[in-house]
Amino acid sequence: MTHSNRRVFVAATYDTKGHEAEYVVNLLKRDGLEVVSVDVSTTGAASAAQVQARDVAKCHPDGVDAVFTGDRGTAIVAMALAFERYAAANADIGAMLGLGGSGGTALITPAMRALPIGTPKLMVSTMASGNVAPYVGPSDIAMMYSVTDVAGLNRISRRVLANAAGAIGGAFRQAAIPAEDDSRPAVGISMFGVTTACVQQVTPLLDSSYDSLVFHATGTGGQSMEKLLDSHLLTGVLDLTTTEVCDFLFGGVLACTEDRFGAVARTGAPYVGSCGALDMVNFGGLDTIPERYQGRNFYPHNPQVTLMRTTVEENTRQGEWIAAKLNRCHGPVRFLIPEGGVSALDAPGQAFWDPEADAALFAALEANLVQTANRRLVRVPCHINDPLFAKTAVAQFLEIAKH
Repeated sequence: MTHSNRRVFVAATYDTKGHEAEYVVNLLKRDGLEVVSVDVSTTGAASAAQVQARDVAKCHPDGVDAVFTGDRGTAIVAMALAFERYAAANADIGAMLGLGGSGGTALITPAMRALPIGTPKLMVSTMASGNVAPYVGPSDIAMMYSVTDVAGLNRISRRVLANAAGAIGGAFRQAAIPAEDDSRPAVGISMFGVTTACVQQVTPLLDSSYDSLVFHATGTGGQSMEKLLDSHLLTGVLDLTTTEVCDFLFGGVLACTEDRFGAVARTGAPYVGSCGALDMVNFGGLDTIPERYQGRNFYPHNPQVTLMRTTVEENTRQGEWIAAKLNRCHGPVRFLIPEGGVSALDAPGQAFWDPEADAALFAALEANLVQTANRRLVRVPCHINDPLFAKTAVAQFLEIAKH
């Protein structure tokens, strides 16, 4: 479908935000844009929206009765799923603008996350000045704070909503302009501060053949990389920094989800991974560290970030967990073991140098990964930031990407 066939979708719970939604719809129409208004309210009552709430509710796998339960909490969860499926199935969504409070934001943003990266998405929300990570996730949703509640039109809300209409309209038009073409396929690369030297050596080696997209391994960074892989916007991955697993397993603040490596399994895309920064769990300031970890080896990265060295036991668990995930991947997989250390801090004379802990990680990987012709462990006799490691990682990727 060409961009000219696409329209701006405006989503709101019309039982409580109908006037505000129609105000935005009229502004967009006045600007010459084709608009589709969508009611995602959970009462089931008719509204002024072009797409009625019952039409959206039909997309729930258990039908409309699963949505209109009479209980606000379960109804919001069910309508969020229905709207997510509605959005994923509609190729004519060229942009989406949502309006809501806490419930509406939780309801609308999953549908936005289901849209492709690059499709303009703007959520006007009372929640936008707080922690928006649960709403944005790995997507490119823009959040705009409503200032006043989205509960009536007044001198403030009219201005904020007009700005939102202008922003989504401008983004929609910009999306129609072809981006600068890059004929090279895109490859995802995961990086952390302590593996930056590695990635800085990898990207020039790929430059002639691949467009390198580097993702900061902050939890959402890994999710974003895998979302692009699921969307077939990446042809493969050099997942050199799998540190998000540490935080997931041991309560750190930059955690992946249970679905880490899931996109690799689903797509069968060429995958080269490694142990980058598996020596550390990330916490906030020193006063935020759980009491159960008192007395451990800590490294104050800055006043807001404290790193904790992983132990032999924790590294054994990490190796087992990663191996189990990779065993589900049936595309070409190479997982590299940097025998000389897994981060800038894990080197002789540095704060996290611990050959015994590293050996436990490597042994667990070797004991649990089921190696086949397509899935292999590769030991590299150097540190992860050594030029030899970068060259080996690139050579392994180029080899499996050919097939």
